[in-house]
Formats: sequence, structure tokens, C-alpha cells
Amino acid sequence: MQTKFKRHEMVRILADPDPEYIEYSIDYDDEQPKIKKGMKGKINLLLSNGKYHVEILDEKGDVIAYIPMPEEYLEKA
Repeated sequence: MQTKFKRHEMVRILADPDPEYIEYSIDYDDEQPKIKKGMKGKINLLLSNGKYHVEILDEKGDVIAYIPMPEEYLEKA
């Protein structure tokens, strides 16, 4: 299977993720910042359904949350 992105590659999300599938980091369990399109992330792994498991990063590069995103809603950052 040919993939567009490789593990640990920086990406930008092009669509708002489904809130049902957002997994917040332990540090952000209480406040849960809004995850929206345009945020930067890093590819964590390729899921068996063809989507990417993406780490969403804050301005400092810390992980805020994890989301599954299809390839067409990601671009290289």
C-alpha cells in the first residue's frame, strides 16, 4: 500500500476532526482545548482502516491530543 506520509512527519489538518474520536493527552484531560483545522500535528502511525493516527501539537510542540484522520484531510507542514 502506497502512503503519502511517513511516521513522525509534520502535517497540518485541513478539516475539523470528529469530536467523538479525539483522545486528549493526560495533561489536557481537564481543560480540553478545541482541535480545529489548520493545527499542526505529527504522524504517529498508519491505522488498519487506512487513516493516520495524528498527534496534535501546541505552539511549544507538546502533544495536546490524538486523532484519526484520512489522508485527504492532511497536508505537509
